Amino acid sequence: MLKQNMSICVSSLKKSYGNKKVLSQVNFSVPGKTVYALLGSNGAGKTTTIRILTGQIKADGGEVLIEGHDVLKSPEKVREVISLTGQFSAVDDALTGKENLVIMGRLRHLAEPEKRALELLNYFELSGAANQAVSTYSGGMKRKLDIAMSLVGNPKLIFLDEPTTGLDPQSRHSMWELIRELKRSGVTIFLTTQYLEEAEQLADIIAILDRGEIIAEGTAEELKAYLLDGAVKFIFEDAESLENAKQILKHYKTASVSEEHQLTVYTDGKADTLALIFHGLYENQVKIREFSQLAPDLEDVFLTMISEREGKFNEK
Repeated sequence: MLKQNMSICVSSLKKSYGNKKVLSQVNFSVPGKTVYALLGSNGAGKTTTIRILTGQIKADGGEVLIEGHDVLKSPEKVREVISLTGQFSAVDDALTGKENLVIMGRLRHLAEPEKRALELLNYFELSGAANQAVSTYSGGMKRKLDIAMSLVGNPKLIFLDEPTTGLDPQSRHSMWELIRELKRSGVTIFLTTQYLEEAEQLADIIAILDRGEIIAEGTAEELKAYLLDGAVKFIFEDAESLENAKQILKHYKTASVSEEHQLTVYTDGKADTLALIFHGLYENQVKIREFSQLAPDLEDVFLTMISEREGKFNEK
């Protein structure tokens, strides 16, 4: 299964908890020195995937190679080349930023842990707060320190599990630039996120995980091409109008937001197609409050693919 220049190779990955199948025949590869984003709804299997890839739990079947090392057969080799930053801060609030990094350096058996700590504090623009207790840090500063700790041993591959969760917009954008800088430095990044804009901004390759399977993979532009050339967003007067519209337009790819009485219809962008859509709604006296034509974004793709899968499972 080993592929040249691949940082991660996953083949036929399976995992169940009792009778609940969490992962089913998951396959993907991550090229070195890239950002790979894994998207999925809550319960799709993202966290389970990361836990298997980082050696925290064992898969029921399949194979995982990290920088050429088998996760099951050579876990110690894998730990040497990876680092994991989770959704919640793992730093010790009672210690200073510098003390946290020095302790991590000692755990990593670095020859000069204090020197490495100072380098990282400078790199992450935390030198001014180096001797302050982490309890005084802002949320953005804590996330920076978290990632700094993951870089103490110079890993080749970093797993970032929803790294911007809970951050304000300014701190989130600051973290994005930090992730871009890490990529430029030659580190491979495996990212999970609940923010679709984040994946579109940062990732070279995006995969969508649903019900334990990879249902789509590609660049943001390749995924958006799934929804053809255009879309029309309708907002209807009430819930009844929305449901009527969904029934009338059931032969098109659509995504809806029920609480806003909103329906997005994806088309080939041709005038004749748009005319047919409006004629169908007008003929059935569906009350349209407003509409707009738009190009599909990654969120549209995600919602549509998940919606289509839900429909197929409900038909079974």
